Amino acid sequence: MGSSSSSTAASDRSGFAGKISCWYCSFLSATAKLRSPFLLFVRLYWGWQFIQTGIGHLGHLTRVTSFFASLGLPFPHFTAAFVGTIELAGGILLVLGLLTRVTGLVLTVNMVMAYLTADRDALLSFLSDPGKFYEADPFTFLFAALIVLIFGAGFFSLDYWLAHRSRN
Repeated sequence: MGSSSSSTAASDRSGFAGKISCWYCSFLSATAKLRSPFLLFVRLYWGWQFIQTGIGHLGHLTRVTSFFASLGLPFPHFTAAFVGTIELAGGILLVLGLLTRVTGLVLTVNMVMAYLTADRDALLSFLSDPGKFYEADPFTFLFAALIVLIFGAGFFSLDYWLAHRSRN
């Protein structure tokens, strides 16, 4: 009788564990369906933000050039035009969902360079004063660029459409 009651207890535990496991698998399946809509939202919102920033840099090139010169950046006019073009083109590509991971890499490098040049104090305070780091202007742009670099464009993108079209 002792062994049957212990085996019943063991099966109750495996039954409970099985239910938890089943629930968790269902939860993962349900949340996985949110991935592509989330990536679409990130791409559209942050793509638009990059477009606006790029237009702002290119539209106020003299002011941006002066700012870059004050930071001691080499070739400030070229650098300002280059950064504005990267942000504008990168934003357009994000909105389209085209070359998304490459765009994410380029925009990530761009935002790291923004931290290294314009927000160096915030970057250096990463461990000592994290608030200063994540409140700096490049943070959310960097975070968005990393999301698309790591996770790609999702189903609602030209990348997905082109990849599946070429397979057929």
